[in-house]
Amino acid sequence: MVAIGIIAGCGIVISYLLARLYRQKKEIYDFTEELQRCLTLMKAGEDIGNEAEFKDSLWDKIYQDLQELMDVWNRKNRQSHKEKEQIKELISDISHQGRTPMANIKIYLEILEEEQEDKVRRQECIGKLIKQTERLDFLMQSLVKLSRLETGIIEICEKDTKIFEVLGLAVAAVVPGAEAKEISVHVDCPETLKLFCDAKWTQEAIFNLLENAVKYTPKGGSIYISVMEQEVFGKISIRDTGRGIPAEHQAQIFQRFYREPEVHDEDGIGIGLYLARKIVTMQDGYMEVHSESGKGAEFCIYLPMK
Repeated sequence: MVAIGIIAGCGIVISYLLARLYRQKKEIYDFTEELQRCLTLMKAGEDIGNEAEFKDSLWDKIYQDLQELMDVWNRKNRQSHKEKEQIKELISDISHQGRTPMANIKIYLEILEEEQEDKVRRQECIGKLIKQTERLDFLMQSLVKLSRLETGIIEICEKDTKIFEVLGLAVAAVVPGAEAKEISVHVDCPETLKLFCDAKWTQEAIFNLLENAVKYTPKGGSIYISVMEQEVFGKISIRDTGRGIPAEHQAQIFQRFYREPEVHDEDGIGIGLYLARKIVTMQDGYMEVHSESGKGAEFCIYLPMK
């Protein structure tokens, strides 16, 4: 009887162990199958879904890691796609915008070859060649600045900055052009006022607005620059007595390469305002324009105080 009891007990233990071994084998098989399913979906770029089973288990922990890994891959894929699109757009811009100055350079070179004796004509062509080359150089520099900002190669580094010093450098850069057209420049800016911005890139944005003001203000006109402290933002106002901007064009002037039909005879490629607004918005600021045709224009930059 004792032997029979021992044998029966051993049978129960063996049955329990076999059943447990079967369950473990099934769990391992299910685990492997689920892992393979998730990896197959990840390779195909598909979502692995929401896992409701195996809570607080080894699989649950691995599933969470796979989900996080999938999120990282998706972010990197989106960033890679965005960068590729930006590169394609940059190449397209260079091709489109560079076509005209390159064609003009070719024409003037052909004229120079033909006009061997006419010194006046040759000198005129050389002057136009220089002008087209400068335009092409300006285009390349502008596109490089823009692409470096948009792709994050150069980051905006904001800090408390005395805006008086930034404004002084931007104004100094346009003074020669303003003097040549007898345009008076008036500045009203507190010397101690600080804005939270990147000094170099903010100077670039202000310079672009001032350069436009000088370009489109007639001889003997005026440019008024004022800076004032507000509750959250500091306001930089640049107002001119130029030709103004028609209301129907004001929604388009910040677009890349946009130029009003009335100013196509002026030098420029239509990227200054786009670049200025890009710089300002990357610093958590914004821009406004107020203008009427024939009554000048006012561009306002708003940058955080802190």
